[in-house]
Formats: sequence, C-alpha cells, structure tokens
Amino acid sequence: MADDSMAFIDRLKQQGGGDFLRSLVESILADLMDCEVSNQIGADRHERNGERKAYRNGYRDRILHSRLGTLELHVPKLRQGSYFPSFLEPRRLSEQALAAVVQEAWINGVSTRKVDDLVQAMGMTGISKSQVSELCKGIDERVESFLTRPIEGEWPYLWLDATYLKVRKGGRVVSVAAIVACAVNQDGRREILGLGIGESEAKEFWIEFLCGLRQRGLSGVMLVISDAHEGLKAAIAQVFSATWQRCRVHFMRNVLVCVAKSHQGLVSSLIRQVFQQPDASRAHEAWRQVADKLRSKFAKAAAIMDNAEYDVLAHLDFPAAHRVKIHSTNTLERLNKEIKRCSNVVGIFPNEASIRRLIGAVLMEQNEEWQLQNRYMPQHSMGEPADTLTDNTAPLLGM
Repeated sequence: MADDSMAFIDRLKQQGGGDFLRSLVESILADLMDCEVSNQIGADRHERNGERKAYRNGYRDRILHSRLGTLELHVPKLRQGSYFPSFLEPRRLSEQALAAVVQEAWINGVSTRKVDDLVQAMGMTGISKSQVSELCKGIDERVESFLTRPIEGEWPYLWLDATYLKVRKGGRVVSVAAIVACAVNQDGRREILGLGIGESEAKEFWIEFLCGLRQRGLSGVMLVISDAHEGLKAAIAQVFSATWQRCRVHFMRNVLVCVAKSHQGLVSSLIRQVFQQPDASRAHEAWRQVADKLRSKFAKAAAIMDNAEYDVLAHLDFPAAHRVKIHSTNTLERLNKEIKRCSNVVGIFPNEASIRRLIGAVLMEQNEEWQLQNRYMPQHSMGEPADTLTDNTAPLLGM
C-alpha cells in the first residue's frame, strides 16, 4: 500500500503534480491554522459568543521550506495577543538572521576559522552578494516594522539595559552598546519597545533614543530602571518627567569593587538587610546606619552609598506588589543571555546594520513569547497609588 502511494506521488511529480501537492498541503495547513486560532480565541470565524477571547486581524505572510518546495503560508493575526502555528519553528527568524550575518562577514573578507567552520556546518560552501542581499532584505523589513511600530497606551515602568558588541568601523574594530528598551503597560503586560545602537555614555545618543520612543507614542512613564550611565540619567531628566531607579544589582557590584574580597560577604550582607525593610522610611534609616558602620573601614563604599541612597531606593515609593520586579534590570536578564549567545557566534559584526538585523530578530521573537505568557504584573495592581507608610514594620538593623 505504501509503495503504491509513493508511486502515485512520483507520477504526479513527473506530470507536474508537485504544484498540486504543494497547493494541497498549503490548503491543509491553512485549515489547521484556522482551527488552532479558533481554539485559542474560543470562537470560529464570524461566530458570536460570550467565551470569545480575541478577534482575528488579517494575516501575515510566512514561507515554509519542505520536501515539496517552498510553501507560502498566510498566518492569522490577532487584535489582542498573538498566534504562532504549532508546526513552525519559533526560532526560524533568528536563525536566518544569524546565517545572514555570518554570510555577510564571509563575503566582506572578515571571516575567521570559527566562522568558516560554522558556514560549513550550515551546509554552505559559498554564496553570492545578491543572495545575501535578498536574504537580508526580508529579515530587515520584518525587524524594522517591529522596532518602529507605534506604541499605544501608557507604560508606567520602563527598563533600559545595554549589551556591548564588537563591530567594524572605518577599518577598526570598536565596541558599541546595543540598548534594549522594555516596558510594562497598564494591563500588566511586558513588551520590548525598541533597540538603539551607539555610545552608551553619550548623552546625545540617549536623548535621541528616548525621544524616538516618545515620538512613537511612549507615554505615562513614572519610573525608569537602568544602570548608572551618566548620559542616560541626564537624558531621562530631559525627555521624561519620571523617577530614576538605579539597578540594585549593578549598584552592589559597584560597591563590592571597593571592598577587599575577604570582606565582601560581610558588606553584602549588611546592605541586603536594608533591602529587607518593608517601607521607604525604614529602608532609608537603615541605609544611613549601614553607611555609617562602613565609613571607618570602607570609606569608598560608604561614599558610594551616600550618593546613591535615593536612586537605589526609589522603587519603594511604588506599590509593594511591583517592587520585586522594578528594583533592578533583572527583567531583561534572560533576554541579554540570548543576545549574547547569538552575538558570541558572530564575534565581530561587519556593520551596525547586521547588529540591528540579528538582535532585532531575537527581540521580536522574545516579544512574541512574552505575549503568550501570563501578565508580568497583576492587572488590578497597575492602578494602585504608591504605598503609604505603615506602622506594622520590621525592626531596624541592630548595629
């Protein structure tokens, strides 16, 4: 029976049946996607019921390589959330972007033995500039559409973090910062809003990047969480009327650098007691106690604490339900690991366009995954005012 089926398929192919089979598979996959979307939103097409969770919103084109050739798919889009077909690989776009970066580096004569090995592992023995250009064009259009999309609604919390990458400029290899902007909206959902590439300490770069977010519609920002970049601090004050939260993790690293390794455990333990205080009043008092205790033996660490008190404890003026997620840039930790994983394969990027292509693809896929997850913050808590001080607090540090 199986032999008869294979013979039938072979005859179809010899008689032009390959086009028929491709059309048939495309039709079947279209029906499968329509069924999956109906199950996800709780309603069939044009059906009205009280259990519907979302509405269809057109299609996006997608290709699928198969034994029958390239299949052209029309993947349904939703007005709320997102849908991704179960039979597709969610990492496909970033893999294409990675291949494009490696190929472009190879064509421009900047390949290394590692890149050559990677190219061979991908099954490529050579590729023309026109092929690279065509491959990059499709990826660039999708990435650029994602990174420049309009930003709607209000976003009370904004995280900014930088990852440093190597790129060739004017015959030299220089380090640039890839800045990722992530925010939470009033529904408690987290999204990646933008990507910027430039000098991390340059105030002008930060102003341009933040102004770009605002021009796309970013509003309602109450707290910006980041590391202590001088240029960024000035830019936040100029572009947004928002409080700045210095990342608690980065702050601890800055303090411990000034302390001998043998005493880092003690200093770290003392500072962490401050973070265990239940409200702003007690935390500030505990902070000054720790700084005074460290002043005699660790003057530099105490000076850093004196200057950073209100920036590190800024999150305590916001709802208690949010504090565990707004005191640092840890919300971007996994994302940064994925960026590093892809960029380490490339090593040195041939140009900034290739950085935007690869990192942008990674960000777009991560953002789609976030939309399928639960809310990052409870929706009912997003409208809460900042907590007022309470009397049922823990005792201060015993010094």
